[in-house]
Amino acid sequence: MTNPNSGNVPINSHEQHWPTTVAALAVGTAFFSLWFWLLPQWLGFRVDMAGAAHWRWLAALPSVLGFAVALRCVWDFGWTGHGTPAPIAPPQRLVVVGFYRYVRNPMYVGFAVGWIGLWIVFGRGNPLAIAAVAAVALGVHLFVILYEEPTLRRKFGAEYEAYCQNVSRWWPRLKGWDKPE
Repeated sequence: MTNPNSGNVPINSHEQHWPTTVAALAVGTAFFSLWFWLLPQWLGFRVDMAGAAHWRWLAALPSVLGFAVALRCVWDFGWTGHGTPAPIAPPQRLVVVGFYRYVRNPMYVGFAVGWIGLWIVFGRGNPLAIAAVAAVALGVHLFVILYEEPTLRRKFGAEYEAYCQNVSRWWPRLKGWDKPE
């Protein structure tokens, strides 16, 4: 059934967004929970802040903002892309909205900012932790280059190529890129 006031636009056009958006949020919640429950334990993070410098709490702001960016990206995968961040249920449309207009991998960038903020808050900077973070960053970079980008090129072709030519992989643009219609 279509809306008689707007041509062929379905009356319930937003209803088609909700199932994939809810699925994306469920996957995102599971992913966030995994990282917030397991990773702090593995890295030895404790909430004990006795004797810690009070300025460390300032790092909570970029941490919260970084994780908020990642959560918004999860929403965009469901609402705009009709999929989830999980490779088994990826977006069906190329997501070039929100933070994806500024950088191709805002979810990873958001997580990195969030975890760096937590690292500062909890005072966990030591050579072993720095080496572990560097190894994880290299692993994520290789995953993006060797799996994600080739998969997106095959799936979205010229549309993804144009996106790559205009939006950097890791360094955000100052002005968001608008995909040509």
